[in-house]
Amino acid sequence: MQRPLFLRQTSIPKSLGYLIIMAPRSFFCMRSNFLFGSRCWMTQFSTEVFLKSTSFRLFSVKCGNANSESSENEELLNNLLTMGVDVDKAKKRQPGVFNRMGTKEQDLKMFLLSKGASKEVVASIISRYPRAITRTPESLSERWDLWRRIMTSDLEIINILERSPEAFFRSSNNRNLENNIKFLYSVGLTHKCLCRLLTNAPRTFSNSLDLNKQMIKFLQEVCLSLNHNKPRDFIGKIIFKNPFILIQSTKRVKTNIEFLQSTFNLNNEKLLVLLCGPGAKILDLSNDYVNRNYTNIKEKLFSLGCTEEEVHKFILSYPDVIFLGEKKFNDKIDYLIEEKFSISQIIENPRILDSSISTLKSRIKELVNAGYNFSTSNITLLSWSQKRYKAKLKKLNIE
Repeated sequence: MQRPLFLRQTSIPKSLGYLIIMAPRSFFCMRSNFLFGSRCWMTQFSTEVFLKSTSFRLFSVKCGNANSESSENEELLNNLLTMGVDVDKAKKRQPGVFNRMGTKEQDLKMFLLSKGASKEVVASIISRYPRAITRTPESLSERWDLWRRIMTSDLEIINILERSPEAFFRSSNNRNLENNIKFLYSVGLTHKCLCRLLTNAPRTFSNSLDLNKQMIKFLQEVCLSLNHNKPRDFIGKIIFKNPFILIQSTKRVKTNIEFLQSTFNLNNEKLLVLLCGPGAKILDLSNDYVNRNYTNIKEKLFSLGCTEEEVHKFILSYPDVIFLGEKKFNDKIDYLIEEKFSISQIIENPRILDSSISTLKSRIKELVNAGYNFSTSNITLLSWSQKRYKAKLKKLNIE
């Protein structure tokens, strides 16, 4: 009788997160001290069977006491801490970066400092987008030069990176960036328009070229369908008014255009004017959001005695009101009504709804104390810039 064959109990290195065993199907039962607290054992097989050539498959058992941080790059951690990086924040955002070898944090630091960034800005960029340290100096330099084809100074680029580091570091595909720049120039977008795109919606340049081509083609078709024979001019105006449009789907934009035309019963000429003007700003919004807010505005104003014509005139004169969620819009209207403003005053001056309720409260109180009569005077100053408003208030107090 052959002696039973046993697996010898072995210790698992702490840094090894998995025990890998090659075994034939239905071959053995295994139990270990790191799973169930007892010895390993195996059912008895002959040496012949054990060594016989057979198909194997790979399986793994995770060690419960493995140190999950042991594979982290300690040199990287020390470098980042020395640089002032918020390592905890960075780990939460992109933990995989900390298991990589050959990162370029020192190269990135020297590169950004050479472009005028402060050490604090460099640390902030890495804290919020740690994948930046995986980019090579050559790739960074090439990408920077491409951005400089649009932006006029290194400082402008630093300001964008400080606000949104993902904009620059999200992609390392410099050929795609270059092709997008060439394409957008080729369809008539001005240097000023591309600056606006890169400043406000830099993800446009990380889009695939085909994706940007689809949106441009769609806007050209919209232009021609409205009997307008200057598509380059039409596209330029819409994108300048709404730089976020190129990072949305054509389906979303198409649905919003159809909503504007059908809801407000606009002919081609009026729709064209709206799209090239204030209406462009809402084209990138969620269709559900637009419909829900429009319905709320309509119902609220109906409840205060407005006609459908007045509601339409109110929204078309200032489409930005669509951005206001249900609660914000209702709360502002209710507050103004409580302060004895008439609904006609409000719908004739829709920009006052841009101001927060706290701003409206403080300004109304200050103006009343200064002797300002809202029932006989214009209420537009409630929406003025702080500088302009303070100058007017000072003048009223002197009078």
